[in-house]
Amino acid sequence: MGGKSPVIVDETANIKVASERICFGKFTNAGQTCVAPDYILVHESVKDDLITALSKTLREFYGQNIQQSPDYGRIVNLKHYHRLTSLLNSAQMNIVFGGHSDEDERYIEPTLLDHVTSDSAIMQEEIFGPILPILTYQSLDEAIAFIHQRPKPLSLYLFSEDENATQRVINELSFGGGAINDTLMHLANPKLPFGGVGASGMGRYHGKYSFDTFTHEKSYIFKSTRLESGVHLPPYKGNLNTSKLL
Repeated sequence: MGGKSPVIVDETANIKVASERICFGKFTNAGQTCVAPDYILVHESVKDDLITALSKTLREFYGQNIQQSPDYGRIVNLKHYHRLTSLLNSAQMNIVFGGHSDEDERYIEPTLLDHVTSDSAIMQEEIFGPILPILTYQSLDEAIAFIHQRPKPLSLYLFSEDENATQRVINELSFGGGAINDTLMHLANPKLPFGGVGASGMGRYHGKYSFDTFTHEKSYIFKSTRLESGVHLPPYKGNLNTSKLL
């Protein structure tokens, strides 16, 4: 759908705000949106605080018994459910929140995974479900390089209060669209073009951009018949010398 859309959380981020907006973006429709955050890249100094905040936010959103929450969705079909539970089973040792599932209801609990590495099975394909891997980085250079090594994502999100870091992410990384200190909401703005780049899709739509995408812009010129320099017409030997003088 949209590839593996990252969320970068740096050491200056407002952790409470980040946890609420990441949980909203990731677990809306049980993670089954093309612009859902696929994984978190968090600065190692704030990882523990972020995991604590994410866990608290999930309880605030959906209650102690998430399966009974009227606000939490289900997986679209059994085929996709089995795909997701297979990924979940491969990461049992990494679960720090959630992990429960119920095939009869196609229910998968919001799940946070810690100590995930780039070669983990969960990092090899788009998740498109309520499983959120958390990876760490030590420097912004490292985070940018990590994303550069992977196909261009449909969306990218950054939580930061550092203007320099913000500009670096915007200017140095290629992605379809995204948000600074938020998730998903760029999709809802009709004044912004929405679309991917490279492997995450080509073209854009929303508002005028939809009209432009499906409009053929015909190119043509009008030229006078009164004057003709002739320098572009053969024979070229003499004309070439004339054009050099010009």
